[in-house]
Amino acid sequence: MDPQHLRDLYDRQLRREAGPDGPGCRIERVGDVVRQTGPAHAWNGVLWSRLDAPGADRAIAGQIDHYRTAGLSFEWKLYAHDTPGDLGARLLAAGFTADDTETLMVAEAASLPQDVPLPEGVELREVTDEAGVRQVVEVHERAFGTDSAHIGRRLLDRLAADPGTVTAVVALAAGEPVSAARLELCPGTDFAGLWGGGTVEGWRGRGLYRALVAHRARVAARRGHRLVQVDAADTSRPILQRLGFLTLTTTTPYTHDVRTAPAVHP
Repeated sequence: MDPQHLRDLYDRQLRREAGPDGPGCRIERVGDVVRQTGPAHAWNGVLWSRLDAPGADRAIAGQIDHYRTAGLSFEWKLYAHDTPGDLGARLLAAGFTADDTETLMVAEAASLPQDVPLPEGVELREVTDEAGVRQVVEVHERAFGTDSAHIGRRLLDRLAADPGTVTAVVALAAGEPVSAARLELCPGTDFAGLWGGGTVEGWRGRGLYRALVAHRARVAARRGHRLVQVDAADTSRPILQRLGFLTLTTTTPYTHDVRTAPAVHP
């Protein structure tokens, strides 16, 4: 579990050699940029780049032109070790908006706690149908205060087209959804991704987040994925550190709304 080795492995398997993460999506490699393009409700954006200072602005403008032509807003997922060192500032100058920085953390799935006790009266249920997806979306919107309909559409798409690559779990208290999370499995790689872990106010601090991490890690290990990764917010990073996750780097999503941003010509 050497952090530098894990970061290199992550960059290679999930960024440079990434596969599409949903039906209708395609991975495109253009010069030193790897991006995904798909339907409007899918994740669209730049997964990896290896740019130098002389060519960075031209590459940024090329991605803006690509997604503008497709009529899609998109994200440039920037990692702290990406080059050039001022790439974030260049993205801002090109009309991107920086969202909150998160911490990329990784752990061996088999090394994580296997049994985390649930609060009395709470049960975990795996999501397999549209009703379960609605519960996941409900929890996400209550926990984070954001419109999460697109998450529901992506989850439904993958459950219908390739259910072996995604699973979701919801925690129910007397039938009410109070916590939920997703596990995205990356075929042919060592990694599975832990996404969307959220708990509604009133149920936080009672072990539900840890229980959902443990549940998904068991599923990942059972399906042959050695490692689990999280883009951790500041609120979840201390919990994950106590569970044994290692910090590899930080990542910041830079978003570009092609409906409102002006064209850029370096």
